[in-house]
Amino acid sequence: MAEAKSMSGRCACGRIDVHQHFLPDFYAEALAKAGLTTVDGGMPLPAWSADAALQMMDRQQIETAMISLSSPSTHFLPPAERASLARQVNLAGAALVAAHPGRFGFFATLPMPDVEASLAEMRHAFDVLGVDGVILETNVDGIYLGAPAFAPIFAELNRRKATLFLHPTSPACFEAVGLGRPAPMLEFPLDTTRTLVDLLYSRMLQTHPDIRVIVPHGGGALPALAARIAAFANLPFIDPRPASEAEVFETLARLYYDVALSGHPMAFGGLRRLAPISQVLFGSDWPFTPEIGVARNIHQLSQNGLTDAEMQALARENAEKLFPRLAALRKE
Repeated sequence: MAEAKSMSGRCACGRIDVHQHFLPDFYAEALAKAGLTTVDGGMPLPAWSADAALQMMDRQQIETAMISLSSPSTHFLPPAERASLARQVNLAGAALVAAHPGRFGFFATLPMPDVEASLAEMRHAFDVLGVDGVILETNVDGIYLGAPAFAPIFAELNRRKATLFLHPTSPACFEAVGLGRPAPMLEFPLDTTRTLVDLLYSRMLQTHPDIRVIVPHGGGALPALAARIAAFANLPFIDPRPASEAEVFETLARLYYDVALSGHPMAFGGLRRLAPISQVLFGSDWPFTPEIGVARNIHQLSQNGLTDAEMQALARENAEKLFPRLAALRKE
């Protein structure tokens, strides 16, 4: 395989990383001002810069990173202060994409739970900044994404046939259930599963089929729990609910899943039973996952018996269907 090109060029492998984060200085300063030196149960805030991201990407043969704001998003601020920070984040993300054509894409942050402000920010993000999609945390101040109050957000995403990247955050009860350990160990995959259950049983996913949803970390606990979740669709006292067990499996199979921290054959094997390879995307979770962890995950992916064609689909081709501008850039 040819060597990766420089920071300004394109790497030979051409991976599209749909799960990479950025922490602009003003965002880190806002966290510090709020007294947050760690987040989500003790996770240290990693250093971030565009140059460091590009250097890591070249070493790991990642051509393009779809960057987004990680947990806790803007949720650490009072609701009235979130819109201003979200706009600042989105302007910074768009500027990074413009400064490095082909190397970055961007998912916009919305000032949830303010629906009107979030719709306004979505319009600005798509129509002015030209973002690639939006990111929503799995819960907003303890309210999950299937809540009726959030239906206008999903209606607008559906109207735009937009890409929605889900990202876990700590549940409201984290202090009681976190076992004194950082949320990414257990509560992140569980909260991802929890919000997917809420979206399925509220029928938010089924009634908004044109949203291209990316689920992180190999689906969290979904591969292990999907059959159990589906079986409860048979219970008439649960209302609303999926129409059938089959609808649950069909809905989950059409979502997209990134493989951040999920390349191990045990996790990946479960994901392959949940969704076809056409729905699986590469993800790194850098910089919260350090580069050694990114490299380890890439190596583990190679242990799953995938064909060269399947590996290339996972690395790039599946993501090109979500982000056709990246396919067009490659042809230039």
